[in-house]
Amino acid sequence: MSRVKRRHSLPPFWLPKTTRTIYPEHITSENESFVKDVIEEQFSSPLKVNPWERGEWDKSSLRCGVIARKIGIYPMWTRDGSRMLTTLLQVSENHVIKYIPPEDLISHGTKRRYRELGALVVGADSLDPRIITKEYFSMFSETGIMPKKKMSKFLITPNAKLPPGTPLYASHFQPGNYVDIAGTTIDRGYQGVMKRWGFKGMPASHGVTKSHRRGGTIGSGGEKARVIPGQKMPGHMGREKRILRGLKIWRVNTLHNVLWVQGPAVPGGVGSYVYIYDSILPHRQPTSENHPPFPTFFQDEEDIEEELYDEELHAFNQPSIQFAEK
Repeated sequence: MSRVKRRHSLPPFWLPKTTRTIYPEHITSENESFVKDVIEEQFSSPLKVNPWERGEWDKSSLRCGVIARKIGIYPMWTRDGSRMLTTLLQVSENHVIKYIPPEDLISHGTKRRYRELGALVVGADSLDPRIITKEYFSMFSETGIMPKKKMSKFLITPNAKLPPGTPLYASHFQPGNYVDIAGTTIDRGYQGVMKRWGFKGMPASHGVTKSHRRGGTIGSGGEKARVIPGQKMPGHMGREKRILRGLKIWRVNTLHNVLWVQGPAVPGGVGSYVYIYDSILPHRQPTSENHPPFPTFFQDEEDIEEELYDEELHAFNQPSIQFAEK
């Protein structure tokens, strides 16, 4: 087991501070509404540049991902009656903030495969520009969109680039697609060996004195006479970065931008952010016949149904029993 520190309680020094200290300005209700109207008018049209030429999909294409918020777990049923658990993920106010071409992204020691990839910076959940710092606001001033609460960078191929200000919706994925989801697990704090590693513990009685939940010996006998690195001991549990691969999307709600994803094991608690992108597993790769919308689905230009279901999933607005005529 690696002894490298896997979690940090403080943000890095190079990250600009997001919010500033708010002082009482004694603004009247009329002035407050006027300021809100000015902000909405200023950020009403995020696309400042002309639309870029849209690329075409091929086998080596790599699309952008989205940032979603985990909102709960919900059961679903397939057409044959089997029950399964799904996780609901809401894609909330996602916009493209910046495109970084491959020549500006490569660094010393970058692998050959990644030298051909660019990146898209995506933000989620708008913030009031009055409560953030000047340094943080400068990251969004050129784009013309509202400052974002959460940001992430996704590697893409140059044919999947999107202009800054492009909105991303849940229709970016279609039912039947397979995705990888990255997130941070729930922080459990300092825990003992029974909860952290699943130790059985000592007997509850009969000669055991104050050692019911202890881990026992941690040393090694003989010439070693030391604690081997990686020994399972009490310590900080949770708040680890985890990636689940090959999860199927069963249902998409385009009105509220909600995705129903396979399984209840998506990392993080309710309300936490996760990062969703196309699966990299070899047997889950899309084909030329059923590839997802490329570079994304432009929901403002095309019509789409409110509810999208997978072919194997039972829709509750359809009858569950059908009688055949003799």
